[in-house]
Amino acid sequence: MTDAERLHTSVLVVPQAERRKLRKARRRAAEQLRYEARAREYAEQQASREAERQERRNTVYLPRAGEPGPESLRTPGRFRLPKHQDTTSTLGGQYPFLAEGGLGSAGIYIGQDLYSGAAFTFDPWELYRQGLITAPNILIVGLVGSGKSALSKSLYTRAIPFGKRVYVSGDPKGEHSKIAELVGGKAIALGRGMQSRLNPLDEGYRASGISDADWGAQVAARRRDLIGSLGETMLGRPLSPLEHTCIDQALQDVVRENATPILPQIVDRILAPGSNAPEPERLREDGRQLGHALRRLVSGDLAGVFDGPSTVKFDPSLPMISLDLSRMADSPALTPLLMTCSSAWMESALLDPRGGQRFVLDDEAWHTMSFPALLRRKDAWFRLARHYGISNIVIFHKLSDLDNLGDQGSANRAIASSLLANAETRIVLRQESDQLGPTAQALGLTGTEQALLPSLGVGQALWKIAGRSFLSQHQLHPAELQAFDTRQKMLEKT
Repeated sequence: MTDAERLHTSVLVVPQAERRKLRKARRRAAEQLRYEARAREYAEQQASREAERQERRNTVYLPRAGEPGPESLRTPGRFRLPKHQDTTSTLGGQYPFLAEGGLGSAGIYIGQDLYSGAAFTFDPWELYRQGLITAPNILIVGLVGSGKSALSKSLYTRAIPFGKRVYVSGDPKGEHSKIAELVGGKAIALGRGMQSRLNPLDEGYRASGISDADWGAQVAARRRDLIGSLGETMLGRPLSPLEHTCIDQALQDVVRENATPILPQIVDRILAPGSNAPEPERLREDGRQLGHALRRLVSGDLAGVFDGPSTVKFDPSLPMISLDLSRMADSPALTPLLMTCSSAWMESALLDPRGGQRFVLDDEAWHTMSFPALLRRKDAWFRLARHYGISNIVIFHKLSDLDNLGDQGSANRAIASSLLANAETRIVLRQESDQLGPTAQALGLTGTEQALLPSLGVGQALWKIAGRSFLSQHQLHPAELQAFDTRQKMLEKT
């Protein structure tokens, strides 16, 4: 090894004792730096506390006994109260001027919140998206002239620009026809002597993605259910198993011979079963009452309305479709039959999961729900609302009308109670004093809310949304007021 190599090796090699000394020196230096940093931080905190103490010493406060002088509310001692513990609902009474935070700005503008003064907005789909409600159905209750009709109209018309569509399955007064035309929709007027005719046994609108087998089963089930519902309504009683068999056999025979059956063909086959049917004489006898009851639809009061091929087509792309039944207003007993047929005609489009978000309005729920077949259909729509993206709106004059459905504990009352439970949005307008008890009991109103109802003005409503309460004033644009006004006949001068 050369001298240069020896010198280089001696420089790189450090004895172990020296390395330990270097490590100890580095640790001591690091500890010293940390100590100095803590000392500086402590000194800064001390200086800040001293500055705060000095500021408090220099601040001038009022004397404990109050300012001197006349009427200065001086007191000889300090005001002391014992500690008290209570629930938040009780302590909330000490803050009477605090208002509900509201539902936010995402939604359809309704009017003004009378407690906070802020804008009041509402959208059942947006509230469902936020998790504030679990059911999008809406119940509106109010006396004649309280503004419930104008509220429902502005609710669905203001939603149309946001991509919502509106179906009115039956308009007994015809007041939604004008609105349908104004928003670019269609009003189909039904009645004796009218050009429009609906075949409730049409296949209807077929949603995309349904196989031929599934579609055939759906159409057959819907036709069977429709004829059964019409029979129950006409006879005023549930159908017997033998009468259901008559319906099934008649449908099979007619569909075998005709691509699209019509009601007269079904009635004929119930009254006169084909020779290829099993036990035709027995079927004729079992279906005699049912056949004669259904015969009224094709040769009686409703002749020319549902007894032939459809002359109009359901277009689900329109923003609004209303079935105007006002031409049959002189025959109120036929209204449930019209509603049953018209509802079945649009049901295939209504129950399309890809149909988008839609309002389905029942403007005379107090009348149509008194018929078991229509009540069961409405209950099915309420239960399937979330799946199909629909929001059902039912309108009552007063909730005591539910007493017409049957006694407490009856099947119809149970279904009606289910409807109320599946409508988490309850809008209550003015009610008479004698209706406060039934309304409060049915909707779970508090004593304060119950006492508020008789004093509500036109357009003012108590909104109960999933346990939260709001008091709003509905506001209308002048153009809306002109289109929605239902008082024109009363205000005309003779």
